[in-house]
Amino acid sequence: MENSPIFHHPLSRRSFLESSGLGTAAMATLLARSGEAAAKSDEPTHPSHFVPRAKRAICLFQSGGPSQLDMWDYKPRLEEFRGQDLPKSVLGEQRLTRMTIDQKRLPIAPSIFKFSQAGECGTWVSSVLPNTAQVVDDICVIRSLYTEAINHDPGITLLQTGSQQPGLPSIGSWLSYGLGCESQVLPAFVVLISNGSAQRPDVLPLTQRLWGNGFLEPKHQGVKFRSSGDPVLYLNDPASLSSDSRRGLTERIARLNRLQYERSGDPETLARIAQYELAFRMQSSVPELASRSDESEATFNLYGEKSRQAGTYASNCLMARRMIERGVRFVQLFHRGWDQHNVLPADLSRQCGDIDQADAALITDLKQRGMLDDTLVIWVTEFGRTVYCQGKLQKDDYGRDHHPRSFCAWMAGGGIRGGMTYGKTDDYGYNILENPVHVRDLHATILHCLGFDHKAFTFPFQGLQQRLTGVQEEAHVLREILA
Repeated sequence: MENSPIFHHPLSRRSFLESSGLGTAAMATLLARSGEAAAKSDEPTHPSHFVPRAKRAICLFQSGGPSQLDMWDYKPRLEEFRGQDLPKSVLGEQRLTRMTIDQKRLPIAPSIFKFSQAGECGTWVSSVLPNTAQVVDDICVIRSLYTEAINHDPGITLLQTGSQQPGLPSIGSWLSYGLGCESQVLPAFVVLISNGSAQRPDVLPLTQRLWGNGFLEPKHQGVKFRSSGDPVLYLNDPASLSSDSRRGLTERIARLNRLQYERSGDPETLARIAQYELAFRMQSSVPELASRSDESEATFNLYGEKSRQAGTYASNCLMARRMIERGVRFVQLFHRGWDQHNVLPADLSRQCGDIDQADAALITDLKQRGMLDDTLVIWVTEFGRTVYCQGKLQKDDYGRDHHPRSFCAWMAGGGIRGGMTYGKTDDYGYNILENPVHVRDLHATILHCLGFDHKAFTFPFQGLQQRLTGVQEEAHVLREILA
């Protein structure tokens, strides 16, 4: 049968298209569109659903789970309960981690830090955040976040991608997909990582999938800048290679990739062409961005002395502002070191020393430059910390275990009402009493501020209209905190 003239087709479909000229015409159209997209890099991939309040966003992710009870969720009655076991009526059916499940007691540990009301709004803020307290009128503190994840990796994955299961696009990739890029010389989505000053060794990995593109096009993946040396590997050409030679090399590689695309039809090949082009343009833009030679002494003083040292949290906050000024849509900061199962008072103080002045400076800097109104700033972590002590409770020392039932975040700028708190927990800071906020609700609110209805902001994959907030899961915009 295979040799029968009825079934033998010496001219394949691809051969027919190529020989007839139709394939060449189609290829030319695709490449023209690709070139137009590169030239008009500010065009969004997915048009917004309504006029956004924010054009860009910065996420200050505190990796490890900082203690909300020692920073933002003031619980004055805990001193009355010091050393008492957490009542079973409060604990309920709480799932405990292996770190405390075998503890004979769960003694309540009040915060060692003093709280006071700050700003005209009177928000209660811990003494470890004196600078952030100065800008509290510009931020909304959410005290009622919760998650199902009780361990770090699934918790961070859920916060970054909307699911505990790895492999889905990160929030930055979704925003790159939706917003496009305003810059022709920098990526739409950049990642910056800093290590905290905590003495406890931080063993929590931060893997590339946390800023991955998942099923979205490769161009939407986050670009991680290095904390030392060249921000991007192989940024500088060898001394023997001139700029013209580099340009010619890039063009020749592009031609080879186009030939490969003609044979395979793989859209990732077009993405590779675009990435080579972006890499070529970044050779001039990134050194200027990283040098910071145009920043004033007043700016460095605002962010603190550590902002002069590349790779620190303060430096990354300053870099984030510089990036969004140049058209980057989403900057994701990761600051490690918050996994404080023991010696919490000492290590929390060190960690807050890393972030406090820089966080306040970022808000102040954006506001002074007229950028806060259309820049959304999100400060968040993967989960909170327990009110009970992990290990032995001492007068001036304690540790806290993971606590997914309630934790804190704050948001500022880009459509958010400043000078307010949202949500309330019980006297133990253990269970939410008012306005519970799931991680998906936070995602829905972020998308809303940037002009997207989370229910309609989709991408077709595996027969489903995929969403950051889940295909079937519930999510709600926090309209009460919108300006």
